Amino acid sequence: MKIITRTVWILSLVSLFTDMASEMLYPVMPLFLKHIGYSAVFIGILEGVAEAVAGLSKSYFGKKSDASGKRVPFVQLGYALSAVSKPMLALFIFPLWIFFSRTVDRLGKGIRTGARDALLSDECTMQTRAQVFGFHKSMDTLGAVFGPAIALLYLYYYPEDYQFLFLIAFIPGVLAVISALLIKEKERSLPPKNTKPVYFFSFASYWKKSPGAYKKLIIGLLIFALFNSSDVFLLLRMKESGISDTSIIGVYIFYNLIYAVFAYPAGIIADKIGLKKVFTAGLIIFALVYFGFAFSDELYTFIALFALYGIYAAATEGISKAWISNIVNRNDTATAIGTYSGFQSLCALVASSLCGLLWFTIGSSLTFTITAIVAVIVTIYIFFQPELKRENNPEPLKQ
Repeated sequence: MKIITRTVWILSLVSLFTDMASEMLYPVMPLFLKHIGYSAVFIGILEGVAEAVAGLSKSYFGKKSDASGKRVPFVQLGYALSAVSKPMLALFIFPLWIFFSRTVDRLGKGIRTGARDALLSDECTMQTRAQVFGFHKSMDTLGAVFGPAIALLYLYYYPEDYQFLFLIAFIPGVLAVISALLIKEKERSLPPKNTKPVYFFSFASYWKKSPGAYKKLIIGLLIFALFNSSDVFLLLRMKESGISDTSIIGVYIFYNLIYAVFAYPAGIIADKIGLKKVFTAGLIIFALVYFGFAFSDELYTFIALFALYGIYAAATEGISKAWISNIVNRNDTATAIGTYSGFQSLCALVASSLCGLLWFTIGSSLTFTITAIVAVIVTIYIFFQPELKRENNPEPLKQ
C-alpha cells in the first residue's frame, strides 16, 4: 500500500500554505501591536485567549467530527476561517477588532485540527502512522520557514509597513483553501447514533471511557505541558543576552528549517524502532536544550541549541499524535486528539504564566533549569509506559 497517499499530500500542502501565512505574521505580530501603541500586557492576554480558544475548540469540534462521521467539512471550514482572518488585521486597529480577527484565526485551527489528524490517521496503518504524521509535520513546518523568511525580506525593504504584510499573507491562505477543496471524503463506518447533544466541554467526558493506556500517556504529556512554556521565552532569553532582533528572527527560521528536515525521518525511524523510544529521546534533547539556555549567552551556542530544539520538536509533535491514534478506537481519533489538545491548551496557559512569574522572581537561568528537571522526570515516567495497541482499533480503509 502506498504510504504517502493523495490525501496525505493534499493535507500536507494545505498545512504548508496555512503555516506560511500564519508564521509570516507570528514574529511580526508583537512588533505591529507595539507599533500601534498596545502594551505587552495586551499582547499577552491576546495570545493567551487566542490559544485557549484554539485548544478548547479542537476538543469540541473533534468530538463533533467523530459524532457526525465526517472529516472534510471541518477541515475546509477551519482553513477558510484562518485564511479570512489574515487581511482582517489590515483593515482596523481597534482592540476588539484585533481580538476578533485573532480569535477567528485560532478558531479555524480548532475546527480543523481533530478532523485533519483523523483523516491522516485513516490514511495509514499502525506500522506507518508515525511516518505519515512526520511527513505532514515536515511539510507544515516548511511553511514556518518560508513565512518568516518572506516577512523578514519584506520588512527589510519596507520597514514597519506591517499592515500590507497582512494582505500578502492572504495569498498563501487562499492557496490553502483551494487545495482543501480537493480533499475527498472517504466512506467509513458511522459511530452508533447518539441523541445527546455535543456541548462545548462535553469532550471531557471522553476521559472517563478512554483506554487506560491513553490516560497514562496523556497524564505524562500534560505534566510536561505544565512546564513547557511558549517558545517566546526562548527568544526572550536571546534578547536578554543582547542578541539583535534580526539575528533572533534568523535563528527562529533556522529552528523551523531543522524541524521540517527532521520530522519525516523521525517518523520513519519511530515506525521501525518504536514510537516511545523516539519520543523519549526527544524529551531528553529538550532537557539538554533547556539546561543549555539556562547557562548560555553566545549567539553560536543559541544556534546550536535551537538546532537541537528543532530535532526535539521533530521527535515529539507528530509522533505524540501517532501514538494517541494507535491506542484509541478509530471512531474516537478526533475526540482523543482533541481532548488532549484541550487539556494541553489549559496547561500551556498555566505554563507561560508560571514561567513569567518564575522569570520575574528567580531569573531566567533557574526557570529554565526547573523546566529541564521536570522534562527528565517526565521522560522516566513515559519510558515505563507500555506502547499498547487497542484490538478494537480497526485498520484504515484500503486505498
